[in-house]
Amino acid sequence: MFTPRTPRIVAARRLQRRRDRDQARRFLAEGPQAVREALAAGVVLELFGTPAGLDKHAELTVQAPEVSPVTEEALAALAETVHPQGLVALCEQVDVPIAEALGKRPKLVAVLAEIRDPGNAGTILRTADAAGAEAVIFAGDAVDPYNGKCVRSSAGSLFHVDVVRAPLDVLDLLQDSGLQVLATSGTGSDDLDALLDGGLLSAPTAWLFGSEAHGLPGELLTAADRRVRVPIYGGAESLNLAAAAAVCLYASARAQR
Repeated sequence: MFTPRTPRIVAARRLQRRRDRDQARRFLAEGPQAVREALAAGVVLELFGTPAGLDKHAELTVQAPEVSPVTEEALAALAETVHPQGLVALCEQVDVPIAEALGKRPKLVAVLAEIRDPGNAGTILRTADAAGAEAVIFAGDAVDPYNGKCVRSSAGSLFHVDVVRAPLDVLDLLQDSGLQVLATSGTGSDDLDALLDGGLLSAPTAWLFGSEAHGLPGELLTAADRRVRVPIYGGAESLNLAAAAAVCLYASARAQR
């Protein structure tokens, strides 16, 4: 049984650092939900589990190409949560080039422009998947989609959509592929409800979301086709980023259906 000092555990633990993930093109997916979706996507290379975890989730264990029983201490070393759920999968990275994602002519795309918070990023990825988006683009100096918290927050959606890592200047590519580019801004000149009522959200759309602290970079706001604000009807100053993204993505999903 593997311990924290077993070379395979030591090597896997290095994947908690972005540099090592990028070099190896591998990452860790923690917990039965993430493991289930990674197995379905065919990207699991090895499944680490405590005896109790492997027993409890035997239906996942039989699907893994390689299963390695580990001690509780070894699993704790691989996991990033306070109370691990007994399973951690070593996976191949799943992101695709932007040309490949846009070549499929998606109707709904979410662009995470320099969003640094992994919880927000993973939640938007999950929401985009639920709303039927085909691609999520991590643009510029954005959080790594394989950050452990981002993977957990995505609740398996990381494996359902085309995930792209791209430079910040993606607007020309988006527009050339037939997408209208809508930038979210609290001071935007276009009201989301007015666009929805006017039928403008039924067109193929890429939504740009910026960081909660700084918003979208100025060059993206300027180059976007429209700058859109989510109407606030009550006394709240604003919506948080993930909530605003959900409202925008579902407005497009409704219009497109």
